Amino acid sequence: MPYPETINLPFNRSALPDDFAVLPTPQSPDDDQPAHWIVLQGGNLVLQESQGDLLLPLGRLPNGLTLKTPPLVFASWQKRQVRVAELPSLSVLPPGLSAEPFNAFRERIPADLVTIAGIGKQLLHWQKMSRFCSRCGGQPLQLPDSWGKRCPDCATEHFPHIHPCAIVLIRRDDQLLLIRKPEWAQGRYSLVAGFLDVGESLEECAIREAKEETGVDIKNVRYITSQCWPFPSQLMAGFVADYAGGEIRPDDNEIEDARWFTIGSLPDLPARRSIARFLIDTYGTLAN
Repeated sequence: MPYPETINLPFNRSALPDDFAVLPTPQSPDDDQPAHWIVLQGGNLVLQESQGDLLLPLGRLPNGLTLKTPPLVFASWQKRQVRVAELPSLSVLPPGLSAEPFNAFRERIPADLVTIAGIGKQLLHWQKMSRFCSRCGGQPLQLPDSWGKRCPDCATEHFPHIHPCAIVLIRRDDQLLLIRKPEWAQGRYSLVAGFLDVGESLEECAIREAKEETGVDIKNVRYITSQCWPFPSQLMAGFVADYAGGEIRPDDNEIEDARWFTIGSLPDLPARRSIARFLIDTYGTLAN
């Protein structure tokens, strides 16, 4: 299935290599065998460059790297363990390694490798965020057959937290409504998006976020596809909607700019690996 299709966007499991498998529960490192390494440094993935290709480090931890915490064994690939670990943000990388941004506009990291790294990143985040029971403050223990944990003090079970979000492409004739947040790259615009509220459907979330972020009303909200978004642990549900009325009034707390762009004259957009770009490229015209 050629990328991109609705189900094999990067970070979704359909983008993984055929022989890759997430382990049912963490395993202990086998130091006698070479391993694939997911090394994270802030928002970057540390990779080896070989004849123009970017590869995961393979073998023992590359010399010159000092990890913040012990590595987490979370998957197997090519009959080898896959380990994820973090470097301090100020660590200097040894020759032969480079730090590639997950969200770079130039997509140098292959889709399968960035998906492997995204799963490792999300599971490492879960391990860090689940050290204490949110009910009683105890220290949960790993369940033997899942990534969940059980508190020995109150018996509460906890599982990886996934936070649903709605993202929506808003269309009006031959125009798209795009927003810009101040922390994004200069000149970059994207789609309205936000987290689901309690007691709210995903469609209602899309309608509310459009109103809050831009001041406009939308209608005919149609679900298209979804994407795992491990930054740190979102699920993005993608929609297309039609403009229903209202003048643009950007939310001053979050939005730097919001405006209508003609389809033939769009600004800088997110990278192709994102669901935002998929929605724009695939459903950005009324013909779709």
